[in-house]
Amino acid sequence: MNRIVISVTNDLVTDQRVIKTCECFNELGFEILLIGRKWKSSPEANFPFKTYRFRLFFNHGFLFYAEYNLRLFFKLLFLKKQILYANDLDTLLPNYLVSKISTCKLIYDSHEYFTEVPELISRPRVKWFWSQIEEKIFPKLKNVITVSPKIAEIYTSKYQVPVTVVRNVPKKYRSKTDPSFNLRKKDHHIIVYQGALNMGRGLELMIKTMPLLKDCLLIIVGQGDIGAALKDQVKHLHLQEQVIFLGRIVPDELIGITRQADVGISLEENLGLSYRYCLPNKVFDYIQAEIPVLVSDLPLLKKLVKDFEIGKTLTSRNPEFMAQQIKELIKNKTFYKTGLKKASEIYTWDKEKKVLIDFITNIE
Repeated sequence: MNRIVISVTNDLVTDQRVIKTCECFNELGFEILLIGRKWKSSPEANFPFKTYRFRLFFNHGFLFYAEYNLRLFFKLLFLKKQILYANDLDTLLPNYLVSKISTCKLIYDSHEYFTEVPELISRPRVKWFWSQIEEKIFPKLKNVITVSPKIAEIYTSKYQVPVTVVRNVPKKYRSKTDPSFNLRKKDHHIIVYQGALNMGRGLELMIKTMPLLKDCLLIIVGQGDIGAALKDQVKHLHLQEQVIFLGRIVPDELIGITRQADVGISLEENLGLSYRYCLPNKVFDYIQAEIPVLVSDLPLLKKLVKDFEIGKTLTSRNPEFMAQQIKELIKNKTFYKTGLKKASEIYTWDKEKKVLIDFITNIE
């Protein structure tokens, strides 16, 4: 039996793309080992495949990446494996080196245009470091996946390497999922955001807009670098009863939460090519939950909304304008049901994983 060793830098539990990928390979009969990290607060990782999580001395910055990559290198070096699967640029170097030493096959799955994320755009030295790794290794890769057609096009043009697109779409919601708790309050509508709480996600703007939406609750699901700052902003604006932070939620419970919402938001700013050409998983989750969306005026998001008539595009990042758009979405949400239903049938993992299956059976 072929063994695939898959590595990420997170704690595995809420990474829907990686979990679905592992499940797909598991169904094909591969032996899976998924490697990540473990925080003190990390839930147990209960999956139908094997996992291993490092307990690290450092959890942020250069020392974290240095420790994780060094330990991952030695872990991979002495494991039985036929295929190595690196998720994102921050795991690529040890996977590449071990693949050369061990002469095993390597797959690189780029979940975003890593060197163009906002966190690196404003830090030229750090961006240079990651760019050097990408520029040295990427042209030598044979098996590459990414999440967006435009990012694939950029990579292929830059490095003359073919890139397969496997979009980050959810499984089809088979039945109504009961939420672990009820979010709805009397006479209130629900706006949901799910994903990382990082810079450039438009969350500060959404919070600033909430005083203009007195009959709405904003539910924020996720954790990230600016989580504390967002909570301070909510406190400063006296919005504690109107903005609710749920932290990280495992995917099965997240379905029930998303289905309670009236509107889903994806408000990424145009900060670097990674965000400009993004197709976030959360948007496809909103589609599966059949709730209308408010998205940024970015090319791929704008096209998706227009093609299926599933919501509105935010053409002005002004609180008054955004509040009006959300009110219109809530008032007319039944209008978007047809488009949402159609899109929910197209953008499902059941269909998307066929691309991944074809890819894994033809790797070099």
